[in-house]
Amino acid sequence: MNTADRQVVVLTGASSGIGRATAYELAARGYALVLAARRAGELQALAHELDPSGSRVLAVPTDVTDPASRRALLDAAHAQFGRVDVLVNNAGVTVERGWWWDDPDPLRLLRVNLEAPIELTRLVLPDMRARGRGRIVNIGSVAGHAATQGLYSASKFGMRGFSLALRRELLGTGVHVSLVSPGFVKSEMTARARLPMPGPEVVARAVAAVLERPQREVIVPRVYHLLAWLDRRAPGLADRIVSGVLIRRRYDHSGEAHTATDSKRL
Repeated sequence: MNTADRQVVVLTGASSGIGRATAYELAARGYALVLAARRAGELQALAHELDPSGSRVLAVPTDVTDPASRRALLDAAHAQFGRVDVLVNNAGVTVERGWWWDDPDPLRLLRVNLEAPIELTRLVLPDMRARGRGRIVNIGSVAGHAATQGLYSASKFGMRGFSLALRRELLGTGVHVSLVSPGFVKSEMTARARLPMPGPEVVARAVAAVLERPQREVIVPRVYHLLAWLDRRAPGLADRIVSGVLIRRRYDHSGEAHTATDSKRL
């Protein structure tokens, strides 16, 4: 396939976890990729592994919280491929250990997990709307249905509201918006969690699926549909499950607060 005929995907948080798995999945399906993350070495190595020729996979070290860096990312995509067909907002952080109120910069979660996706979306929308086609895929979390940790859940409830509203705002324009909401999957972010977890490939496949057939929201693994349902229908039972199982096994509050980045999720 000629590079000009490939769909061009900008993927943030691509150096590890769900982002890395998604890069493998989309590269295997023939997409052209613009990979963004802060860790330049890992990002360049991944791009070279996926495409030694450098013709269809571009690595752009990016700090998604920096306006100039966001613009440079999209400028690089346009310089290499001429357009952006798909934006996958995946980059995310959480407070890995300790309580969020003890973290020296808890609002970083909102800047990375919510502000950056909104701003990147704002930058790609004019061209997508002018061409009458495009895809926005936001990586949310089941924590946007069942609250687990103050700032992280705030960012994911916000991402969910933004995604669902944006989808409605863009109906009929040819630009489709999908939200992929993972539960616990194996990644750097969940390395300390004492829970059974699938690999990030389950999320990568969900991203690929909504690109081929847009959906409003996909929750993966499917078992987390039950948690979302319980939080709406039986909040008392959800309290016991979330506080007694998920929070206790997911977060270690015995040490100092520590922010983990660039991977996912709950």
